[in-house]
Amino acid sequence: MQAWYMSGAGNDFMVIDARGLTLDFSAMAKKLCAEANCDGFMAVDHSETADFKLHFYNADGSRGEMCGNGSRCVSKFAFDNGIAPADMTIETDAGLLTSTRISENQYRVKLNNPGIVDLHRHGDMAYVELGNPGVPHGVFRYPGLAWEMRDELRERMRSERFADYFPKGANVNYYDILEEGRVRILTFERGVEDFTLACGTGSGSVAAVLWLTGQLPGGCVAVENPGGTLTFTLKGEQGQITELLMTGPAEVLEIKEV
Repeated sequence: MQAWYMSGAGNDFMVIDARGLTLDFSAMAKKLCAEANCDGFMAVDHSETADFKLHFYNADGSRGEMCGNGSRCVSKFAFDNGIAPADMTIETDAGLLTSTRISENQYRVKLNNPGIVDLHRHGDMAYVELGNPGVPHGVFRYPGLAWEMRDELRERMRSERFADYFPKGANVNYYDILEEGRVRILTFERGVEDFTLACGTGSGSVAAVLWLTGQLPGGCVAVENPGGTLTFTLKGEQGQITELLMTGPAEVLEIKEV
């Protein structure tokens, strides 16, 4: 069996075609992610409602609802392997996603709209789930944020990741506004239990908070992650987000036999 080692803005994954197979995905996730030192594992499966179904697992073997950067990578995997067309639909635990191939290594995904939003879950810490149930995110503005602050922020963000005000845990996303339409983000990720180079749903959650608080008058934002920049376009009405589009890279690093 082949496993594709892939990267989406520095967020890296092992991806397999599991259609028609019965496998222990949790065990595979722990094994393959440890071997490749990567963030997550994805398996493509048959779907009755979409072009394919995505099974997503974190590096520790825990199942995730979906993954933003992973959704672009699995889109490329599905297109390159003839599983899905350039405009595709993906079944996830958080709901259906649509994805479009922009170029060989660029994909645009329509993320799940926020299913839960609490702009003041804990003081100025917002809580966002994309989808319902969705991927849980704590979102907090940290003025002067720099990626070099990882070591000084690690224990603080780890504690928040397990805080009781996040009943199912959360990815913790700190951000700062660099200028109108451009922000910097740092994410401590659930299931990886450390910082990751990028978080697609985390970046989307930051974009959602900015839009909902009136800080994106143009409806577009570039979110700079340590591993690369993701761009988001948002639309909505009456204070509700109706469209959340994410565009970014998806690349194959290596194809391995497992």
